[in-house]
Amino acid sequence: MTPPVPAARLSPTAALILLACSVVLGMSPWFSAAAALPQLREGWGLNAVQGSWLTLAVQLGFVLGAVLSAALNLADRAQPRVLIAVGALLAAGANAALLLHPGLWGALLARAGVGAALALVYPPALRAMSTYFARGRGLALGVMVGALTLGSASPHLVNGLGGADWRVVVGVTSALAALGGLLALPVPPGPLATKAPPFRPAQAWRVLTARGPALATLGYLGHMWELYAMWTWFALFFGGVLTGAGQPDALRGAALATFGVVGVGALGCVVGGLLGDRWGRTRLTELSMWLSGGAALLLAGLLLWGDPTPGVVLALSLFWGFWIIADSAQFSTVISEIAPGPYVGTAMTAQLALGFTLTAVTIALVPLLLPRLGWGGLFALWALGPLLGALAMRALRGTPDAARIAGGRG
Repeated sequence: MTPPVPAARLSPTAALILLACSVVLGMSPWFSAAAALPQLREGWGLNAVQGSWLTLAVQLGFVLGAVLSAALNLADRAQPRVLIAVGALLAAGANAALLLHPGLWGALLARAGVGAALALVYPPALRAMSTYFARGRGLALGVMVGALTLGSASPHLVNGLGGADWRVVVGVTSALAALGGLLALPVPPGPLATKAPPFRPAQAWRVLTARGPALATLGYLGHMWELYAMWTWFALFFGGVLTGAGQPDALRGAALATFGVVGVGALGCVVGGLLGDRWGRTRLTELSMWLSGGAALLLAGLLLWGDPTPGVVLALSLFWGFWIIADSAQFSTVISEIAPGPYVGTAMTAQLALGFTLTAVTIALVPLLLPRLGWGGLFALWALGPLLGALAMRALRGTPDAARIAGGRG
């Protein structure tokens, strides 16, 4: 009798390249709202608040999808490549529904559907990648998040170069999402994969309320408090700075500046991954949040008590954009190292659900608080999250779980 042929394995590098490309393409419908929003607002007669809800709908849909996925232990009980393919194809379909001109409420439902579907793409991809890397895991996940950061920045470049018809944006990103799903199919579980665990709906709560994972999640929440609010509203803020300085074509300048401020975070993710692996994840995340929160506070002070030039604001914002995302992948990496092995994917998904819930709140608060606090006051408020998050990661470094993080580096 012929012995069974072992399942084919990819090298870690090949798996990383395929999954990074798959996730960036699969997540492209998320990014498409930013590229299409100016045209949608004009064509559909939306005000600023209604336009922001097109972004918020994706966040809230992702939260719903992630909560259901965590409750069902999907990231641990199902093949990640199958989840990614299904999620990307569903996201492509929900995104393409905008081409039917469904109106505001229909568009909000379609965008929420995109977010819910992408909860089957992003967390399982992080889980799958963690099965290929023991050493260098922080860098591997950092590369993936860095690729997503570039994807988040790219619509601002499109707008800065003159934009594109929203129908073209939606059609192209739907096709790219479907292609991204197909790219995940050749990636089998890595050599560190574990057997599918029993179905335990309460496991996400049990995992994240243990002391080590709870502190890592508090750190992640501090990081997320400012991240998406800054990414979502920076173009509006900097457009005001350019207009106040009498710069011509402020909208185009703000779009290009936003591409730089968000896009530089891709390099930050790679640097963060290298430092996390070699220096320790708790130290890297703490440093990143001190620097990010400090940049927000410094910019707040300049706006409240000074009159900074656009060049000064942009330089400080680029520094902020580098560090605001440099630590992002390391929180998932920490969870992958200290959560119970069979339920790592569930823990990652639950952590992401909590983080994106918080981002929906901070994004929605901006139109309400901006008239009262101004940008300086908002930036000071955003700085509170990373400063508290840094303290949580310092506390994690003093727990027994630190011995299992980054090969004992903490």
